[in-house]
Amino acid sequence: MTQAFQRDLAILRRKQVEARTGLARSTIYQYIKDGVFPKPVQLGPRAVGWVESDISAWIGQRIAGANPVRRADREHGE
Repeated sequence: MTQAFQRDLAILRRKQVEARTGLARSTIYQYIKDGVFPKPVQLGPRAVGWVESDISAWIGQRIAGANPVRRADREHGE
C-alpha cells in the first residue's frame, strides 16, 4: 500500500510530462492558461512539477473523449 500511495504522489518534471503527454512545452503552458491542463506545484523558487495522478487522469480523459467506443465500454463496465 505504501508503494501505491507514493506512486499517486509522485511528481513529474516538465520533460517527463512532455514525454507522457506528447505535448510541447508551449502547448502545456497554453493549456494551463486555458484551464484545460493540470497546474504544476511549486517545488522551489525556480522549479515546478506536476502530480503524476493529475497527469494520468488528464490523459485518461483525453482518451475517453477521443474514442466513443472506449467511453461506451467504460460506461458499461467492460
